Amino acid sequence: MITVVGTGTGAPVGVPEVKKAALVVGGRRHLDAVELPEDAERVVLGPLAPALDTVAAYVARERPVVVLASGDPGFFGIVRALAERFGPERLDVRPGVSSVAAAFARVGLPWDDAVVVSAHGRDPRTAVNVCRAHPKVAVLTGPGAGPAELGAALRGERRVLVVASALGAAGESVERVTPEEAAGRDWGAAVSVVLCLDEQRALGPVRTVAGLGVGPAGWALPEAEFAHRDSMITKFEVRALALARLGPRPGDLVWDVGAGSGSVAVECARLGAATVAVERDGDGVERVRANAAAHGVDVTVVRGEAPGVLDGLGDDPDAVFVGGGGRELPAVVSACARRARRTVVVAMAALDRVPAARAALTGAGLTCDGVLLQSSRLAPLPGDVTRLAATNPVFLLWGVRPPAHSEGVCE
Repeated sequence: MITVVGTGTGAPVGVPEVKKAALVVGGRRHLDAVELPEDAERVVLGPLAPALDTVAAYVARERPVVVLASGDPGFFGIVRALAERFGPERLDVRPGVSSVAAAFARVGLPWDDAVVVSAHGRDPRTAVNVCRAHPKVAVLTGPGAGPAELGAALRGERRVLVVASALGAAGESVERVTPEEAAGRDWGAAVSVVLCLDEQRALGPVRTVAGLGVGPAGWALPEAEFAHRDSMITKFEVRALALARLGPRPGDLVWDVGAGSGSVAVECARLGAATVAVERDGDGVERVRANAAAHGVDVTVVRGEAPGVLDGLGDDPDAVFVGGGGRELPAVVSACARRARRTVVVAMAALDRVPAARAALTGAGLTCDGVLLQSSRLAPLPGDVTRLAATNPVFLLWGVRPPAHSEGVCE
């Protein structure tokens, strides 16, 4: 058996399995904190593969192995790698208190409704977008993805960062800072976890499902669910297909360009994505904000006219929805297509705009497809009868960035 010992939030104390171990693997501070048998081999964790090879050699000879890890080793920890290599039946896991649980305990908050995301050894943009979209997030940090990097990416957001360092140790520190304050400091290597909080919503309603929850009960909501001007809103039939092609999910960043009422941005936020709504009219900006508040989601609203305003948006989006039309549409679509990591969806009422929009998508290297949506809704007539009321036809185009190995686009 491989005994995997979680050490709580501090250094390991009194681990009896170590006394019988032929091999002890762990971080340097964990190994230094226990008394090792004189004949036991000691492996300081660095690159994981060589350490696992050493463990395999001892397992093959049926020699006892102990792995020391911080907190709960089954929570974004080494248990996954050990189970994949040796099988879960070989593991005897003794969990400690995770750094996430300890950090929330330090600030007196429940965390069954928190979203936990790891930026350790991963692209931090996923963690950043989760922080933008959700009011209570715990980020497991790593080199290049610590409090300073998170703070720099979250400048201007209505968030507080709680930076928990050396939890359980003599030098423990738990600090509340703004994103701007976090960005301007060198935090060193002792950071255990960063909590990102919208303090106005940190005490959410009681949940029966932890973390992200079950998601919305439905999408492509009726137009009546949104404030809008003179029916200037993406109709729910169009929105349903647009959402299917955008594929918004937690960790994504979605732009809604020419947002109008912001219905697409709000629906993407309800599905867990971070969203930015771009709208040129002042009354439209307030309408988007009101719709986001009515549905209990965060939408960053930027006032300005595309394509020029897009240069001031920081991170590249995973997906973009372009609504409306006008002479600037090809330039707007082209600018969005150059920056989109995955897909761009364009909705148009005018047939004349379709060729230029399609050319803008393919010209940016995206594969292109589209459809003309024509629908008729049930409408009552006097005498308790029903007719079909046609909605205006809408062209929906979508461009998808091919995988890196793919060549060519549809012409």
